[in-house]
Amino acid sequence: MEIYQDLIDKKAKLAVIGLGYVGLPIALEFARRISVIGFDINAKRVDMMKKGIDPSNELEKEEFEGCDIEFTDSLDKLREAKFFIVAVPTPVDEHNVPDLIPVIKASETIGKVIKKGDYVVYESTVYPGCTEEDCLPVIEKLSGLKLGEDFKLGYSPERINPGDKEHTLPRITKVVSGSDDKAMEEIAKTYEVVVKAGIHRASCIKVAEAAKIIENTQRDLNIALMNELSIIFDMIGINTYEVLEAAGTKWNFLRFQPGLVGGHCIGVDPYYLTYKSSELGYESRVILAGRVINDEMPLYVAKKIVQHIIKNAKEAMGARVLVMGATFKENVSDIRNSKVIDMVRELRAFSLNVDIVDPYADSKELQHEYGFPLAPVAGKNYDAIVLAVPHSQYKNLTEEYLLGITNPNAIFADLKGMYRNTFTNLQYWSL
Repeated sequence: MEIYQDLIDKKAKLAVIGLGYVGLPIALEFARRISVIGFDINAKRVDMMKKGIDPSNELEKEEFEGCDIEFTDSLDKLREAKFFIVAVPTPVDEHNVPDLIPVIKASETIGKVIKKGDYVVYESTVYPGCTEEDCLPVIEKLSGLKLGEDFKLGYSPERINPGDKEHTLPRITKVVSGSDDKAMEEIAKTYEVVVKAGIHRASCIKVAEAAKIIENTQRDLNIALMNELSIIFDMIGINTYEVLEAAGTKWNFLRFQPGLVGGHCIGVDPYYLTYKSSELGYESRVILAGRVINDEMPLYVAKKIVQHIIKNAKEAMGARVLVMGATFKENVSDIRNSKVIDMVRELRAFSLNVDIVDPYADSKELQHEYGFPLAPVAGKNYDAIVLAVPHSQYKNLTEEYLLGITNPNAIFADLKGMYRNTFTNLQYWSL
């Protein structure tokens, strides 16, 4: 089952299933070298991409140019592919239980179109064992084909970072794994077509799955430590960022910062690992402790704002709050699992009037997903301003501007410490 040379010679096509933040950049990168089929079940998104528009607002129109790619939602077209990459989302539900529906549906799709000699590689983040124990049986059942005898399987965790123009697919080491040695080499050679930073060959699929999970679990735990330190230092009466600045003078100090941890990776992936751990009879303590701290930070911030308003506003009930930033991180339009939303809900639960502005987020999408839109522009007479997301557009705020839209004794809550030691007449607080 040699596939690499056929792809290079354009005798075979590669398909990417799921064209979101992860799938579309992968599809376009491959399409600069080989023939690609971009498959998505959302016909509206497919139509946009046919016109050179990225529905996720991450890629510019010129990045579609010169690409040998056909966008489709047709299974018949998908059958033309010989190498399938699955890049669908893997979220958690409202109980923080892994939601495998998208990846299982994608496996069903592959089961309907796969042929002898084909390759399937999953990039979606899952717990160790999911590819072989949950996805593979679906493919074999629907196709009637057997792994090894009829087709090959692999896993290569995605490392797409929304908003990051430096760590792109060609520039970061790619971890790959295969169901056997032959699969490993063919998959590795295929990814080498687009990845210039090098390929790391994991010993097995489970190792590759686990590597992806702990990348984000490690970050989650380190940020949780910073958040807990921030709570403690606030009680002591010292600024967390000043402490981190001092500690950072040591050569091996890890430079993490406190903040709201959302998005589709760091705030989600650890739950996949703890779910698998629980399934095997081990209840995580450290990982879940970090998750609890980070999930509670929106409430902590909201309470700090409310406490200030009660002490300083003329009328606490119905006081006005401006929240700057709604996305899960800076300089992206992605609002999935944004913890800013949780903070806004907490503020509104205290009967505060909250306006939200964001230069990247889509107001209609925010309304659809969370039940409230963006304010067209920032208003006036705010009792608190929360700079929740450090978008580049917020890097040049002046104290005069902030004083002009706030009431006397208003607080400026600068969650990421962008304006530490900057203002003299405005009450200031940061994590």
